[in-house]
Order: sequence, then structure tokens, then C-alpha cells
Amino acid sequence: MDVMEQIKEAVESNRIILFMKGSPELPQCGFSSRVAQALQACGAEFAYVDVLANPEVRANLPRYANWPTFPQLYINGELVGGCDITLELFESGELQKMVQEAAPHPSEG
Repeated sequence: MDVMEQIKEAVESNRIILFMKGSPELPQCGFSSRVAQALQACGAEFAYVDVLANPEVRANLPRYANWPTFPQLYINGELVGGCDITLELFESGELQKMVQEAAPHPSEG
């Protein structure tokens, strides 16, 4: 599987996924840290990919969604955006709604 297929698979198989520098517990950049904190404040369970540990993903993700910077947040397979957009959505209350709508349904238990 080539790297573009790996990215597509990761985006499509996770309701919420954050491509970031570092991990939510040990972020390696302030922008990644703020997005992870916003997701955690929403009570979101989310997957993440550390682009620093995955240089092929880091090199190719910008062309996957035509978005040049990190972090990149995807919810339900759609690019939400980077730090500024995510924080604006969080401050307006929209991110919380998006996270709730992406949460597993109780029947999926």
C-alpha cells in the first residue's frame, strides 16, 4: 500500500483523526498541542498520526487534501482544517457539535 493509500485508509477508518507533530501527550509543536487540547476539552476520542515519526506521511499529507501545514484535523473523513480553524470552531461551540455528531452511536457499543 503506498503512502497516499495509507493516509486515505487512516482518514476513512477513524471518525476523528489528527495528523500532528508529536502525540497528544507529548506534542512537538504549539499548534498541534492546541488542537489536541481543544479535542480533549470536547471529550473527543480521537486517533492521531505523528508526522514527525512518519516522514512519508509528513511529505505527502499536504497533497492529500491540498492543505500545506500541520496539524490537520479530519472528522468523518472530511478535512476540518488546521490550528486556527479548529480553535475558531472550538470557541464558537461548533467543534463540540462536530465531535458529538462523529461519536459512535450507542448501538455500535
